[in-house]
Amino acid sequence: MAIASTAFENNGTIPVKYTCEGENINPPLSISNIPKNAKSFVLVMEDPDTRHFTWDHWVIFNVPPFIKEIPEGTRPLGVYGNNTRGKLDYIGPCPSDGTKHRYVFTVIALGTVLDLPEGVAKPAVEKAIYGNVLAQAVLVGSYDRQK
Repeated sequence: MAIASTAFENNGTIPVKYTCEGENINPPLSISNIPKNAKSFVLVMEDPDTRHFTWDHWVIFNVPPFIKEIPEGTRPLGVYGNNTRGKLDYIGPCPSDGTKHRYVFTVIALGTVLDLPEGVAKPAVEKAIYGNVLAQAVLVGSYDRQK
C-alpha cells in the first residue's frame, strides 16, 4: 500500500497553499496498492511535533476502498472524526512554536467497516481498528511558518 502527493515529496516541504498561511486546503493525495479484500480505509493527518501531545489535523474513516485519488481542497467520501480542535474538517499545518514540524498522513486499509459515529476522536478510531488492519502507508511532509 502507498500514499503520495503531487504537491510534495515524502519528507519534503508542504507548500504554503495547504497551510494556515495559505488556502488551508488539503493537498492532493493518491492511494495505491490497496488490498483487494479491504472493506474501507482510514486517513489521518497528525503533527507529532507539538510540545505535549500529537495534534490531529484530519481524521476520516470508512473511506470506500475504491477511492484512489483525493483532489486538493475536497472532502473525500467517508465518515469524519474530530480533529484536535473538535472540528470535522481538515486543518492545515500551522506550527505555533516557530519550529519546523512534521505532518504525517497515514492511510490504513481495513478488513471491515467501522461502527462509529461521526465526530469521534482519533483514539476511538484507533481502538476500533485493532485486529482489522490489512495494510498501511505513510507520507510525511514538513512545514515551518513563514517569518
